[in-house]
Amino acid sequence: MIHLNIGSNLYSKFGNKFTNISIAVDLLLSLKITIKKISNFYQTPSYPNNELPKFVNIGLIVDYKKDFKSLYNEVSIIEKKIGRIKTKKNDPRVCDIDIIDYKGLIRSDDKLNLPHPRAYLRNFVLYPIKEIDPNWKHPVFNKNVDLLIKELSQKSRIEITRLRKSVNIRV
Repeated sequence: MIHLNIGSNLYSKFGNKFTNISIAVDLLLSLKITIKKISNFYQTPSYPNNELPKFVNIGLIVDYKKDFKSLYNEVSIIEKKIGRIKTKKNDPRVCDIDIIDYKGLIRSDDKLNLPHPRAYLRNFVLYPIKEIDPNWKHPVFNKNVDLLIKELSQKSRIEITRLRKSVNIRV
């Protein structure tokens, strides 16, 4: 299985953060990436500066026939199409697409680390995964998503909100 996470906390030329994420999903579909499951939207404070606009994120399970490098290139192009400009780490952004887990592959280089190196620490990654794949285990730590959530700080567990809103797919 391949897990992706898409987040946004800024307006783009297309609209608000919910629209940015929906467009990212449409663009994934246009590339013949099969989407098997999509979580609801989750809202969290911006980190590390919670004075910045709140983030919304979704988790996806996808099927992709090419290799992880091709997927990385594809999602980078989608981020740019929506208007992402790479700036400082943790800056606000119109679109951020992370490959969280690529079929359990474990690898590291200067461009891409799999699984995502901080996924196990992020509420906005773990809660969507719990929703769409409750039996998922972290490929490195071999811990179930429920255990990883329990290991989050109490603050991290309470500052996330599952929104009663889903992605609009335009297909």
